Order: sequence, then C-alpha cells, then structure tokens
Amino acid sequence: MSARNKSGRLLEPTPWCTVGPYFPVTVNDANSVRALAAPGAKGERVRLRCAVFDRDGKSVPDTLVEIWQANADGKYNHPADRQSKPLDASFRGFGRQTTDENGLCEFETIKPGRVPGPRGRMQAPHLEVGVFTRGVLKMLATRIYFANDPANTECPVLSRVPKSRRATLLAQPVADQPGTWRHEIHLSGPKETAFFDV
Repeated sequence: MSARNKSGRLLEPTPWCTVGPYFPVTVNDANSVRALAAPGAKGERVRLRCAVFDRDGKSVPDTLVEIWQANADGKYNHPADRQSKPLDASFRGFGRQTTDENGLCEFETIKPGRVPGPRGRMQAPHLEVGVFTRGVLKMLATRIYFANDPANTECPVLSRVPKSRRATLLAQPVADQPGTWRHEIHLSGPKETAFFDV
C-alpha cells in the first residue's frame, strides 16, 4: 500500500532493517555446547529439542539459545551454589546452540534435580534459558520445565506464573522417542513464552 504526504507526493517505504547480533559469525562448532552430559554422567538422559518462532508462527533461524541447569543431585556447577551436594565431573551444566534454518536446536543432557528456591522451598526440575535473537537488544530469560512432573504443582517459581501462561514453559515428551522432549519458544504473539524480568 502506498501513501502520500500533505503535498500529494508519493512516499516510498523505507527498507526494513534488523538489528544483529549475527551469531554464525561468532558462535560456531568450536564454541557451541550441544552435550552437557558426558556418557558417564549421573541421571536420566534427556534429548531436548528447542524450536523458536516469531509472532506469526514462523521459525526463527540464527537465534542463540543458552541453557544452565543443576546436575541430577540438584547442584549447580558454580561457586555460588554452596550446597553440600556432590558435583558430577561428567556433567558441565551449560549448553549453547544457534538455531538452524528451521529455527531448531538440540541439546543432550540429563533431567536436573530439584534445587531450593525462595525461602528454601524446593523447585521443580527445570533449566534456565537465555534467548538472544535479532531485533532484541537484551537477553530474554525463561525456563523449561517438564510436562507432567509431579513437582510442578508445588514449585514456588512456576506457581507465580499465571495459569494461562504456564504451558509456555513446559517441554513435552516426543511420542515413540523415550527420553526426547520438545520445547517451543515463541518470541511474541498469542503463544508468547513467559519471560522473566531478571
């Protein structure tokens, strides 16, 4: 659709430009982390497939997805975690992948143990997620929980998310593929993922 200014002159549309970052330039096979858990890692093995979509439901390539999580005993591999629980030398706790041309990326990990939350209440097993994508100048922080986990109903953080939005944080099991979960991240629109202000 064309428009005219007050003098009747035809206005040309300005080109649409996208703000970077452009992750293929900086994130490659050498510094991507697909496997968080080595073969000897303790815990239930999980293959997590993430798919990123825009407000119109179109896949978003070139998005950086980072995940952090506790090990199977519920301890983070970080000095700030002072719990007396053991670390697992076969588990790194951090992953980083860029989405492919179909907006997909995949991680190999284990289901995390429960960690204490506000006032010491135990949280449901979850992964912390950071999303970096074009046109967004600040990391989008969210979480991934596992659908049908009984601990979800008592998680002090998940319970603060409005009921109508909780499903946006739940990875779903993939039929006929034991241990494989799929999680969709919608950047905006009617299915927008619940993001956290951290």
